[in-house]
Amino acid sequence: MGLQLQADLTPAGWLVRSTVPWDLLVTWGPEGFSSYARLRYIPDPVRPGQDEADATLPDDHMSDQMQARRAIKLLSTFTSTPDQAYFCWWDGDPDYSAPPDLPLVTLEHRRFALLSGRVTDIDSWPSSSGGSLPAFAWPEDRAWCFTSDVDPHWAGIAGSDEAISALVDDPHLDVVRASFGEAAPSYY
Repeated sequence: MGLQLQADLTPAGWLVRSTVPWDLLVTWGPEGFSSYARLRYIPDPVRPGQDEADATLPDDHMSDQMQARRAIKLLSTFTSTPDQAYFCWWDGDPDYSAPPDLPLVTLEHRRFALLSGRVTDIDSWPSSSGGSLPAFAWPEDRAWCFTSDVDPHWAGIAGSDEAISALVDDPHLDVVRASFGEAAPSYY
């Protein structure tokens, strides 16, 4: 089946109607979940002014895309609708190739194509460079929300306590609990 581009943007209405400031929405997702976490693609900086290129990574460090896929697939076990999920593809992504007449989900400072499929269809995410990530991912029942904006070195994840605990406990992911909107260490 794979992911399919969607002209009907209704499933993304909860994001568009959110009253959360855009910068918090694209990094943390909507408010109201019982737990939040950060998936750190690379470790947090250890000193002021540190550049991302100076982060120490092991030779077998998973790419950002592989980490996002693993987290989203793990989240698929924490929804009653794993066969119906939605994904937002940022129109500024270097791999972005949606048709120019496709309606876009529009937030302040960001626009996205909407895709749908099963949660596990994240494996068919459209990427030629291997670095592209979904800006948002969520199942139809909205049991959780995965966000990965272009700027931070981490993805925000909102969900149940059980879902966040499973991510934190995964030995292949670097996930730390967080509070909605908390200031996170930054390389910028």
